[in-house]
Amino acid sequence: MPADRPPQALARRLRALRVERWPGLSITQGQLAAVFGASTPLLSSWENGKVPPPARLAAYATFFATKRSVEGKTYRVLDESELTAAETEVRERLLADLLGLAESGASVNPGRGFWYFPDSHIITIVVAKLPAEEVPRTPFTDPANPDYVELYSYADLDSLIELHGHIRSVNPRSVVHFRTADALSEDDYTTHLVLLGGVDWNIATRAVIDQTEVPVNQEGRPNVSDVGGFEVVEDGRTTVFSPVLADGELVQDVAQFYRGLNPYNRKRTVTICSGMFGRGTLGAVRALTDSKFRDRNEGYLKHRFDGQDAYSVITRVSVVNRKVLTPDWTLSENVLHEWSEEHR
Repeated sequence: MPADRPPQALARRLRALRVERWPGLSITQGQLAAVFGASTPLLSSWENGKVPPPARLAAYATFFATKRSVEGKTYRVLDESELTAAETEVRERLLADLLGLAESGASVNPGRGFWYFPDSHIITIVVAKLPAEEVPRTPFTDPANPDYVELYSYADLDSLIELHGHIRSVNPRSVVHFRTADALSEDDYTTHLVLLGGVDWNIATRAVIDQTEVPVNQEGRPNVSDVGGFEVVEDGRTTVFSPVLADGELVQDVAQFYRGLNPYNRKRTVTICSGMFGRGTLGAVRALTDSKFRDRNEGYLKHRFDGQDAYSVITRVSVVNRKVLTPDWTLSENVLHEWSEEHR
């Protein structure tokens, strides 16, 4: 008999835990879904090959580590601090087993990575056009000059150059455009959209983020002296993550990385890399283009959000001697907030 494919092996393991863990007690999908605060169809999908995120597997491990989980009138996941030493050991073994099955079942595109779009449809990278007062005053920014360079009027040029080359290299069969937000056509809006830069200047970022359910609001910077921040509102609490300046120099920016379905065409995606300053945007871009970090950051996204249509990460971006350091999302201090559609 052939061995199970990894996702099916995990699915069978999860079902066995629910049905066979404790002889004489068969827990229904509905009961277990209620324990986890999930829907019955979602739990059913895990038992049919969809890989749950690590947090869900941790809940499975804690719940099935002790029969005390089902001894009360209401089944519950005990707090880890309530477990005995023996129960904690069982939990750790079980969690390692489940995570191992999940890892072996991860569906990745070898050699392609996050920025690969397998459907080969058009990809449009969108940046803001600099306000007229921000455009450098040189002959090269004068359209009447023979040496006119249009790109001088583009915001987030470093991020655009970094990402455009990378996306083209991993999508050789796709057409990859770049546009300023004010120049988008009706057809551009329905492609795979990649939006660079924040809501102050990039009107496409503002329009798309307003249509999402992510509980994050990017505060504008109406004055040059403002630093702004990302405001998160959850469970009645408001938290603001803001950049850090020292003696007027930026030493830490904050950025949002968002991936979801394109609200103008649900068969395409939208990705947002948006910093409070340009360095934050570049850091969010480099998180998944930098050859030293992209694999581990893709692994983080895979573990946290596999199977989710929409998710968001608020990330710290360090700036050292005016140089942007690529954030490593496997380090908890670099992930300030995360959200996914499953946990809304």
